[in-house]
Amino acid sequence: MVRRQETVGTTRARRGAFTAGSRGRPEVGMQVRRLAVDGAYAFSPQVFRDDRGLVVSHFQEDALVGAIGRPLFPVAHASHSTSRRGTVRGIHFTATPPGTAKYVYCPRGRTLDIVVDIRVGSPTFGRWDSEVLDPEGFRAVYLPIGVGHAAVALEDHTIMHYMWSGPYVAEQEMALAALDPALALPLPGGIEPVLSPRDSAAPTLAEAGARGILPRYDECRKLEEALAGARPTGPGTL
Repeated sequence: MVRRQETVGTTRARRGAFTAGSRGRPEVGMQVRRLAVDGAYAFSPQVFRDDRGLVVSHFQEDALVGAIGRPLFPVAHASHSTSRRGTVRGIHFTATPPGTAKYVYCPRGRTLDIVVDIRVGSPTFGRWDSEVLDPEGFRAVYLPIGVGHAAVALEDHTIMHYMWSGPYVAEQEMALAALDPALALPLPGGIEPVLSPRDSAAPTLAEAGARGILPRYDECRKLEEALAGARPTGPGTL
């Protein structure tokens, strides 16, 4: 049976959070939480506010390296979506291979961001975890190759920004049913889900497994490891 993420697991992960400084500047920090999905992490930066506004660093490489053991992938594609309240995007994933890793955050509005382990053979297969992303906490989420991603807009005009490790190829983008009762994702009460025709017709996790279209954990891990060698180095590289 697919198990819903338990509160105890999330609590333990929060207790295990650590702070990563930014290149010797102790004032700038990042709280990192290991999610219940293997290889996925949530990042909470320190926000500096004054009467002019605020400054925040929603991505800090030191923090990411401390979590996943390597720098961020070379960004091949960046995109953003705008959604009205109740919009449910997902559960989306990229066919593997090639698969894509993602780094996502919400610069406007409010999103319930959900990470679902759909990798066959993963120690956390069928589990999910979630974070509320908004421009108050500026939290971000790292999704490893092969995991499923869903985003629920909690406010109108919600914007989500995505950085991808690979290009967007429509034929390789796939979906699972966000309303799959076996997954029991934490869709908020009082919100009528708004889904695209493709997402409404998407198969359940069990149906996708029977069709053989789910990513395999061992293959995803190899592709993740290959990302470490894909980052360019040398003069002029960022």
